[in-house]
Amino acid sequence: MNLFNLTFYFLAGGIFTTIIVMLEENNFRLLSGFATLIPVFTLVAYIFIGESKGGVAVGQHAWFVLWGTIISWIPYMLTVAYFSSKIGAHKAILLGLGVFFVLALIYVEVVNWLKLFQ
Repeated sequence: MNLFNLTFYFLAGGIFTTIIVMLEENNFRLLSGFATLIPVFTLVAYIFIGESKGGVAVGQHAWFVLWGTIISWIPYMLTVAYFSSKIGAHKAILLGLGVFFVLALIYVEVVNWLKLFQ
C-alpha cells in the first residue's frame, strides 16, 4: 500500500463526513440522510481491493460485509434510534457501539471458525 492510496482513503472519508455534518447543521436533513446512506468507505475500499486482489476478493468481501451489516449494524442502529430520546444521544451511541462491537466480534469469530468468505 502506498502513501497516495492512504492519503486518498483519508481525504475521501473526511470530505464525506464534513459534507454530511455541514448539510445537517444547515437543516438539509434529507440530503444529509441521503449522503449518510452512500457507502463511501466500501466504495473506495472496493475500488482498491478490486485493483489489487480482483473481482473475486471484492465479491467475497461484499458477502462478508452484507451479512455483518445485518448481524451487527442493524442492531446498532435500532439501539441508537430507540435509546436516543430516552437516555440522550451520546449515551445511546455509546450503548449502540457496545452492541455493535459485541455482535461484530461474535460474527467475525463465527466466520473465522467456519472459514466463510475466504
